[in-house]
Amino acid sequence: MAAQRQDTTPSQTAAVDYDVIVIGAGLSGMYQLYRLRELGLKTRVFEAGTGVGGTWYWNRYPGARFDSESYSYGYSFSKELLQEWEWSEHFAGQPETLRYCNYVADKFDLRRDIQFESRVAAAIYQDATRSWDVTLASGARYSCRFLITAIGPLSTPTLPRIEGRDDFKGQSFHTARWPKEKVDFGGKRVAVIGTGATGIQTIQTIAGEVGHLTVFQRTANWAAPLHNGKIDAATQAKIKAGYPKIFARCQETFACFIHTPDPRGAFEVSDAEREANYEKLYGERGFGIWQGNFKDILIDRKANATISDFIARKIRERVKDQAVAEKLIPRNHGFGTRRVPLETFYYEVYNQDNVDLVDLTETPIERITPEGIRTTENDYAFDIIIYATGFDAITGSFDAIDLRGSGGARLKEKWTHGPETYLGLMVDGFPNMMMLMGPHTALGNIPRSIEYSVDWVTGLLRFATAKGLTLLDATPAGTAAWTDHVKALGVGLLSNEVDSWMTGINRNVEGKQTRIVARYSGSAPAYRARCDEVAAKGYVELRLE
Repeated sequence: MAAQRQDTTPSQTAAVDYDVIVIGAGLSGMYQLYRLRELGLKTRVFEAGTGVGGTWYWNRYPGARFDSESYSYGYSFSKELLQEWEWSEHFAGQPETLRYCNYVADKFDLRRDIQFESRVAAAIYQDATRSWDVTLASGARYSCRFLITAIGPLSTPTLPRIEGRDDFKGQSFHTARWPKEKVDFGGKRVAVIGTGATGIQTIQTIAGEVGHLTVFQRTANWAAPLHNGKIDAATQAKIKAGYPKIFARCQETFACFIHTPDPRGAFEVSDAEREANYEKLYGERGFGIWQGNFKDILIDRKANATISDFIARKIRERVKDQAVAEKLIPRNHGFGTRRVPLETFYYEVYNQDNVDLVDLTETPIERITPEGIRTTENDYAFDIIIYATGFDAITGSFDAIDLRGSGGARLKEKWTHGPETYLGLMVDGFPNMMMLMGPHTALGNIPRSIEYSVDWVTGLLRFATAKGLTLLDATPAGTAAWTDHVKALGVGLLSNEVDSWMTGINRNVEGKQTRIVARYSGSAPAYRARCDEVAAKGYVELRLE
């Protein structure tokens, strides 16, 4: 039973600069600020960039766009906003999405409580005052009662550990730190290292501009067609009239997409029916082929082999040079066991005379040279090198901040063997800290998960304000139980047997070569039901003082 006593000793009612500090002004931080204002709490958001948008501020590389349908991705909390904003494409690109983020910031006057170019370097809990001391990279310090992290699961980019990286004389960029000014690819010799989601989007977008493109691939990834298109006036009207149904659909599906698994198993239909279903899904927009496929393709190896073989055949059909096609077909994981990149004529790029594929499993990179890249077989000269080498995912954004809880305990050390959380929202021993989209939460269609997490945190702070509480903390028992539950949910999933950002693997980060369970892999409705239960019982599972 939680202790719910009010303590008004001077040290615990000491003045703080803010009631709440939020780290990050992406989709999570913006919406959290909106909700905190409703509670009348004095709030400050610290953002490292010069503008709002988070993911859509930083990832401005060519071809960046989301893979959830636009109309299922935007905020749902304002009917007025839903009717005012018009998405131009079924899957909007980064420039349009960033305009949307700025539109939201303007509409709700969010910027007056956001401090830009303010990277949080450290946040240290003060036991004596039950407050957080937050230090920016500039050295400026602020205090707050409650700390909310809105730092995103994919926000800390990683560069490959390749010798000579700083020796290159040409231009080089990580996709997540792309320059704001336009990059001229005309006639240039360009290298792209990496063929994950960002690599695929970049490659298919610039292949028609460059003089010559060389793709360096370490791990082949399964990809499926996006089938994007413009939204015409009639469809726009239908979308706006149908928003209640669209968001209701997202609430009921497994991962908050408009797609949800087929109730049938892959072998509950004939071979012809299975093939016809795969063809149908391959020809439809979005994640249906991943999220709306047979219910057992992500848990049964034989079922997964049927869809993997189907996609492999498609790759062979689309790539003329069969030796290249075979290199583009993954051998170390099945379709859907990693998040599936959605592409637009990606495979056809390799039919162009000005595009080459280098398989790093055959000829690894030895070093970056002043002129380009040296592999074990060749020296390549380049004008531009693009690093599409991904992120230190899920826990990396927390590791980048010196986060210390009660007694000076470091979060990074607590999570040495993998994250331990309570509902993916709190960590025992780190009082008054709440996490948005941290480890062990339901990811899927991110904005749908964001809105739920923000509303849950807001509900907790409303409760704390009403009760005069100055300390909110998870218990060790609650944290252990939730962490064990998350691990149990991952048993039997083929995705948890694969090295990927979803299992915490990053060869470019020291100490992250061992798989962990970093995400909640149950259904979103089940996740919300558990969190709702905690709130409905008055948060008695927490330590409250």
